[in-house]
Amino acid sequence: MSSRLDYCNALLGGCPASSINKLQIVQNAAARVLTRSRKYDHITPILKSLHWLPIRFRISYKIALLTYKALNGLAPAYLTSLLLRYNPSRSLRSQNSGLLVVPRIAKSTKGGRAFSHLAPKLWNSLPDNVRGSDTLSLFKSRLKTHLFSQAFK
Repeated sequence: MSSRLDYCNALLGGCPASSINKLQIVQNAAARVLTRSRKYDHITPILKSLHWLPIRFRISYKIALLTYKALNGLAPAYLTSLLLRYNPSRSLRSQNSGLLVVPRIAKSTKGGRAFSHLAPKLWNSLPDNVRGSDTLSLFKSRLKTHLFSQAFK
């Protein structure tokens, strides 16, 4: 069930909450069926017990994973070409932190939903230890731990 919820969900990045909420309702129903919970039981502890990230965090996971792959030669070249590493003009502490340039967009356009804008914005918000992961499996583990802590504060 969860793989169906994840199918192409990176395309939902930057969508209004009303669009994402429809998928969240499906995930909540699936969690209740699996745990035999009642309809009015609070869903947060149920999702947490299943180790399921809520939909908006699953979307962030997918975008961050695509970004990691693109930066490490594990994604198609067209995705890699959309990302630009941050290189300050003078020597700064942030120089080797693995940050990306977030392109400017016009507020009135849908450009904020583009991978070229969302991916660097999300990437730059990740902790250094997540961004600096040496392997894909380590990145996935650290990313899920980070997003899990964000989702279930």
